[in-house]
Amino acid sequence: MKADWNTVLATAETLKEYRAGVETRDKDLGAFLHFSPSVSTEAGNPDSASAVSRLPIAIKDNLAVTDFPLTCGSRLLEHFTSPYDATAIERLKAAGASIVGKTAMDEFGMGSATDTSALSETKNPWDTSRTAGGSSGGSAAAVAAGMVPVSLGSDTGGSVRQPASFCGVYGLKPTYGAVSRFGLVAYASSLDTVGVIADTPDRLEAVFSVIAGEDAKDQTSIAAFSPGQPPVAPADLSSLRVGILRADEGDEPGVREAMTRVEDVFRTAGTEAETVTLPFLEYASAVYYTIATAEAGANLARFDGIRYGERPLYAENPDELVRLSRSAGLGDEVKLRILLGTYVLRSGFHDQYYGRAQRLRARIRQAMQDLFSRFDLLVSPVFPTLAFRLGRDGLTPYQRKQADRYTTVANLAGVPALAVPTGVHDGLPAGVQITGRMGGDYALIAVAKALHQALPPAAPATYPRIWS
Repeated sequence: MKADWNTVLATAETLKEYRAGVETRDKDLGAFLHFSPSVSTEAGNPDSASAVSRLPIAIKDNLAVTDFPLTCGSRLLEHFTSPYDATAIERLKAAGASIVGKTAMDEFGMGSATDTSALSETKNPWDTSRTAGGSSGGSAAAVAAGMVPVSLGSDTGGSVRQPASFCGVYGLKPTYGAVSRFGLVAYASSLDTVGVIADTPDRLEAVFSVIAGEDAKDQTSIAAFSPGQPPVAPADLSSLRVGILRADEGDEPGVREAMTRVEDVFRTAGTEAETVTLPFLEYASAVYYTIATAEAGANLARFDGIRYGERPLYAENPDELVRLSRSAGLGDEVKLRILLGTYVLRSGFHDQYYGRAQRLRARIRQAMQDLFSRFDLLVSPVFPTLAFRLGRDGLTPYQRKQADRYTTVANLAGVPALAVPTGVHDGLPAGVQITGRMGGDYALIAVAKALHQALPPAAPATYPRIWS
């Protein structure tokens, strides 16, 4: 089927072709947990002013969409249906976008490979023996495999950017508060953001501009979201001051090659570029996981089999009901993080672990502010490896957590960061991360547009983008 994205949901005939095409592709990939497209009411309106009108969009399954499942990839919520829309979904619907399905994810957003889910393991469209990344792996795979042009994910420590990079597409973690978190099932409230994954920077910008802005239902949302600085046109790369973080010697060759490609683009354009170091990187992952697990322990307390979650068939008393519900409903990774969060908050350990992590977070935030007083943006790797193999041949859980050092910094500091594909290395997509000052989301997108022209992304040969 060859068609424009804006026509695939126009009629029953094109809808049938679209559904068949997606379902065929997804048999091998496991990107969707629920796929239910319908003919768009905006499809016959060519005069619609919205840039996202008629676009089919997939949603990570921890964002509430009325009458769609809201499982968070957990057996505990396997049969739960959302009774309302998240604010981001409300805004997309109002702009004429079509929500076509819910995508697979690591359980409650806790993972780096979409393999901690109880409901689906997502595979990479470039190589199905490898991960699509996580925790928004389903959203990234759906875009990379040409099933949707745009999807929403959530990013707590890299969960939009890492899978976007692994799948060769664009992934934005916005400034904290730029997008309302109302309707996003909380993992770590001070770190969570609703992010956008797209096949082009233009579509990413179109969707972000719709969902961003103040929301009375979320007191952390930014009252008057500002770009922070005027968007930089591609021709103006020469006016930028860019800090470039060298990839570690232990990073894979494809990661270092991606950094070199982007540095060459900037230097060719006459950009003022300087190599920088971030001394706090060595403890960024530890700070992140201490804070994130502490907040997760509090946020997931509501899933007890009484208010939310599957209940056991029989229990002697309420305490046993909660214990049995969580024991059967939660996976090992979620249990581990809840236990770790409980440990770092317990009496006698709070200041030693959680309090210390918060003080280090304040130092990281200040260091990033100092950095952006000198530079307009920071270029760094997204992850030390390209998409790693699933199963025992891949990274261990400990290695995955250590590898989050490049992405967690943006969440700890609350600044925007964007994963940009730069090419292919040994058959796998490679990319870099560009990070900007708080509020500079549109400036990052403008830079991504320039890099898109200089380094246009490729599509996986097995799943070429059949819609444009």
